[in-house]
Amino acid sequence: MTGRGSPSRFLTAVLHNGVGRYVRQLQRLQLLFSPTAADARGARQFVEEAAQDFARQHPDVVLYYCECWGLWEGDGGGLPALALLWDGGLIASKTSEEIVQLATKLANQSGLDIIRIRKPFHTDNPSVQGQWHPLTNKPSILTVQGPRLQPQ
Repeated sequence: MTGRGSPSRFLTAVLHNGVGRYVRQLQRLQLLFSPTAADARGARQFVEEAAQDFARQHPDVVLYYCECWGLWEGDGGGLPALALLWDGGLIASKTSEEIVQLATKLANQSGLDIIRIRKPFHTDNPSVQGQWHPLTNKPSILTVQGPRLQPQ
C-alpha cells in the first residue's frame, strides 16, 4: 500500500500522557474460565503460576479471575475469555505463556491503532512570532541597508 493510501496522523499523546502523571490505558483485566474444560487449561495454569507475577509487575492493573460454568456454551465447560475494561478476546486453547504475553502487551499498549506517523514532532500551539533566521536578533539597520563595504 502506498503512503497516500495508508492512514496517518500526527504524533499525539493519549489523554495527554506525559503532561501530568502517567495513566495506564488498561485499568482492569478479568479472566473468566471453566474449572474443568480442556480449553481452559492454559487459563487455569496462568492463575496458578503467572497471575501473581503479572500483578506485581503491573500494580495499577486490577486483576480479577472467576471460575465460571457455562460462559458461552450452555451445558458446562464454556470457552475461557480475557475481558478487559476497553477490549476483550477469547483465550481458548492458549498456553499460560501466550496469556502472559497477551496480558503484558495489552497492559503496555496506549489504546491507539497502529498507523503511520506523519512527523515525529507536532505542537498544538504553534509559535505566532514567526520562524527563526540568521538576522532575527540583529539590529534592523543591517536588514535595511546591508553591510557597508570599504572601498579598496
